[in-house]
Amino acid sequence: MIQVKLLGGAKKSLSTDKMTINKDNLTIQELLDILQKSKPKDTPELDENNLLIAVNGIDSSALDGKLTKLKDKDVVSVIPVIHGGSQNTIFPISKSFVELLEIKPNIIQNIDFLIDLRKKFPDLAIQGVFAKYVLSKTHAKKILKISLEAKNNQNMLSKKLETDILMRFACTTQISQAIATAGLKPKQSSIIIALGKRSSLKKLHSELKPYLNSKIISKNNSQFLKKQFKISKKQIDSIYSKNPLEDLLVEKAAVLL
Repeated sequence: MIQVKLLGGAKKSLSTDKMTINKDNLTIQELLDILQKSKPKDTPELDENNLLIAVNGIDSSALDGKLTKLKDKDVVSVIPVIHGGSQNTIFPISKSFVELLEIKPNIIQNIDFLIDLRKKFPDLAIQGVFAKYVLSKTHAKKILKISLEAKNNQNMLSKKLETDILMRFACTTQISQAIATAGLKPKQSSIIIALGKRSSLKKLHSELKPYLNSKIISKNNSQFLKKQFKISKKQIDSIYSKNPLEDLLVEKAAVLL
């Protein structure tokens, strides 16, 4: 049995805010097929290409996307993404809302940029990462999931969640090394990561909007990351995956003690 929560436009499309599917071992795509067949004829279309789908609070793109297998008692949230000329930057991970924002080069002059943000938004956990250390949105989501699970299990690498996140992007247990390598760099593109309430994240987005790149993770950082972490072609070829480099980086982050 799978519980489905329908939000926003999905609620209008299905004429309900929740459904119970008396099946398990479905993929997300199979679940969407069931929802489409259940949609009343006189309601708005459910656009599968513009949906954010979370399984037990985890964005499905950090799992296996529409091929994610659903189990008995899973709770699936279906949230339409409203495009206003930019990407959706807020998504759920482990019962938290997270936002990823890429700051243009030449905006950040020093660490005061991050300090000021934390003062303005004390209810958010905010970290800044040198953009070259982020391979993709799914890489970032998987790192954040590791850090949040470490927090829940009380085995973070540091006392602060923000520091744990930076250390895992840098793949090091040394705080000073993480700051020196993966921390914010003056006049370089940076990724701002924030965790907290959706309402506060939206305010943060409005604050930073003039400084944002329209595309998150705007450059291909794969060659830099391979060189930085000494990942060989042999290692890449040994991983049976659509995203072997991403998987290796996530594994390096997960095994830190």
